[in-house]
Amino acid sequence: MKIPLELPPGLTGDDTTFAAAGRWADGSNVRFRLGRAETIGGWERLVGEPLTGVCRAVFPWTDNKGVLDIAFGTHAKLQLWRGGSLFDVTPASGFTPGAIDGAGSAGYGTGAYGTGGYGLASETDYFPLTWSFGAWGEHLLASPRNQTIFAWTNDTAQPAQALANAPAQVTYMLVAPLNGGYQVFALGCNEEVSGTFNPLCIRHSSIRNNTQWSTSASGSTAREYILTGGGRIVAGRMCGPYLLVWTGDALFLGTFVGALNQPWRFERVGRNCGLIGPNAAVVVGQTAFWASPDRQFYRYALGGQPEPIPCPIRRDFAEELAASQGDKVVASSNAEFSEVRFDYPDRREGYENSRYLAVAVSGPDAGAWHRGVMARTAFVDAGPSTYPIGVTFDGAVLLHERGRSADGASFPWFIETADTYLDPEATLLVRGVWPDFKDQAGPVTVTVAGRLHPQAAEEAIATVPMAPGEAKADLLTSGRLFRVRFAGESAPTGCRIGSPTFDVVQAGQL
Repeated sequence: MKIPLELPPGLTGDDTTFAAAGRWADGSNVRFRLGRAETIGGWERLVGEPLTGVCRAVFPWTDNKGVLDIAFGTHAKLQLWRGGSLFDVTPASGFTPGAIDGAGSAGYGTGAYGTGGYGLASETDYFPLTWSFGAWGEHLLASPRNQTIFAWTNDTAQPAQALANAPAQVTYMLVAPLNGGYQVFALGCNEEVSGTFNPLCIRHSSIRNNTQWSTSASGSTAREYILTGGGRIVAGRMCGPYLLVWTGDALFLGTFVGALNQPWRFERVGRNCGLIGPNAAVVVGQTAFWASPDRQFYRYALGGQPEPIPCPIRRDFAEELAASQGDKVVASSNAEFSEVRFDYPDRREGYENSRYLAVAVSGPDAGAWHRGVMARTAFVDAGPSTYPIGVTFDGAVLLHERGRSADGASFPWFIETADTYLDPEATLLVRGVWPDFKDQAGPVTVTVAGRLHPQAAEEAIATVPMAPGEAKADLLTSGRLFRVRFAGESAPTGCRIGSPTFDVVQAGQL
């Protein structure tokens, strides 16, 4: 008897044996495309020299001549890639290197050792230094969190300089393109009159003039706003012509209305759906995707309301996210595969980003999640770069979805089913498998494990490696419930899994 393996796309790892039967249950570095499982692409180094410090943000853009520049913000430096080389453009003054790890917000036992009186709460948040970037034409604007805004004017021999008249302390900076030009936004910053830092204060420069921040200067279109509701601004993103601003608790929508005294209007569109960290949101088309402080995933489409995204493999993220390290969560998109990805620090590996979750957000695989073990502290989609860019903790800059190896070395992948009844009425003997692999590179190890009922131990496990082009593999295992696993680790490695078929015979009735 021949029984094909036909499963819908997406991992369903948080459910019970019976509830998850007939689904893929677990995997690493295997995505779903057009309904089938296939290994992710490999990666190659962009440049041999590592970055200095731990990178938290990557920003590619092109100058007026079409030359690709890539900015990297680390806890210690502002660096730039151009033409195959790295350049140090760290501000010579006004910039202070920051921390690598977070230590939590105000409360007992938070903050650096020896800071403040014994047993007292720290007076401020302790967070890993993150950066916000934007392009002002061909120039780069860069803001290290809780410092000022810096401008780099496309001369690799010159460091970035503090942007004149910009607020001294900025939580998050972005550039808003308008029909009449650009504006720079400081989200969470010093109030203009008092100079006091207000975590809910929003200020923007005049249109087409990023050094004009005074609201009272003649002809100025710079303005100031204070969000309501308490808390603090975490970050913002442009979504079409609109501005999305997240606090730790809420989402606000900024609309350009053009009024002289208040050209932008900010209204709260959702509560209890804040942002866990400044890099944890990404916009795809006119929909935003993000992770919240309560470790839920959300989406918001213009004109709608924020809504949770069902995630059947959320448990590991929710339970294993390293304490006080939420600022390290990175959301990114992968337009080639219509995916949104969340890199996060899993406490099982320590305090640094070590794993990711990803979901298809459109197309035939929409709603299908996958995950992987991969250490990336920063990640950004392709465009204007040819490939997505990821950065490791050690500062290696990598082009993703390129090749089928880890920069020439092997990388591991696997995907396995939930325990499934191949025939609910009988105990079966599995004798072999006819593979259905496309574009196989390197051996694929097939494992079939059997058990008699959901709570029983696996009694029979058969494992066989299959080389490319191999027609059939013989194996021998029996049971009523079966778990099937496909895995590989070579250089190159990978395949697309179609509908493998198992050779089985009945071994007894229930």
